[in-house]
Amino acid sequence: MSESNYRTAGGTDVDRAVKAFRSGEPVLVHDATDREDETDIVYPAAAVGPEDVTRLRNDAGGLVCVALAADVADSFDLPFLADALDHPSVESGNLAYGDRSSFSLPVNHRDTVTGIPDGERALTISALGAAAAEPDRTEFAASFRAPGHVPLLRAADGLLSERRGHTELSIRLALEADRAPATVVCEMLDDDTGEALTREAAAAYAWDHGLVQVEGTEIVNSLR
Repeated sequence: MSESNYRTAGGTDVDRAVKAFRSGEPVLVHDATDREDETDIVYPAAAVGPEDVTRLRNDAGGLVCVALAADVADSFDLPFLADALDHPSVESGNLAYGDRSSFSLPVNHRDTVTGIPDGERALTISALGAAAAEPDRTEFAASFRAPGHVPLLRAADGLLSERRGHTELSIRLALEADRAPATVVCEMLDDDTGEALTREAAAAYAWDHGLVQVEGTEIVNSLR
């Protein structure tokens, strides 16, 4: 099925998003107006190639991160970054929108050089997706090193019942699509203002590129 058919296929936006994710296609997810009020382009991590990193870098422009389910992060012994750092600048409480930061370690795959070119970031991201499919068979430190250029995010233990950020929303989509619980998330920014892209502008991008756009509240109501 082509990207444009995912957008117009039958069912709800959540149904279409799950179908797209199942086939490794990107989806646009807006969290909530009373939260970050941001739209992210999200992918199943294992499906990401260099051209997808190029799209995230050029068309989204935010931070390209990989979200992992809590049990996968536990298997890899990945801490919350705020718990691992000992520095007076570390903020361990809630952020301005009311949630704790989900950041864990930033990593590179050990086969990268600098880790920043699109191909090298794609290698790190897709390898994380493959590792998340078999976390008990992965020796994390043998494949990845920190610090690196792909920030990792730990999803909340209870997913959407506990936290409703792009980390949890995208992992829930992945699980519903029978994909490994590892996703790429990247905020969409406005080239003119430098601020978060509005929902209306994100919807126009989705339409122009044949992509599914879904509201976080729809995911919560349908899949929680």
